[in-house]
Amino acid sequence: MTRRLTPPWPGLAAPAMIAPGMIALAMVALACAAPSRAASQARTTTVDLPPSYVFQPAAIEVTRGSTVTWTNHDNFTHSVQVQGQSDVHMMTPGQTAQITFDQPGTYAYVCTLHAQNMKGTVIVD
Repeated sequence: MTRRLTPPWPGLAAPAMIAPGMIALAMVALACAAPSRAASQARTTTVDLPPSYVFQPAAIEVTRGSTVTWTNHDNFTHSVQVQGQSDVHMMTPGQTAQITFDQPGTYAYVCTLHAQNMKGTVIVD
């Protein structure tokens, strides 16, 4: 006589058997997923500094001659300094900074007060 095992939830397989496999599959899928262009860079001339010590979006794409505006919506003072330039644009809460990009290229920038975690890039085409 063969005994058939029935899961405690009729119509469903036992979670203990499915969960580890599903979790592993989800982790592999997330690790292999390539970031979309929208997630990596955006075509915009505005960068927000929300209350989180980040530039949003961190990477932007603009056309030659564009003026990029950074707006500090955080509760702390931040700055913008483009790599290779000596100007540091300080922004207290609520202030903006503007920089015009006349030449094509990739320009890295940083908040000089929080350089460890506030970095960004402007790509000029």
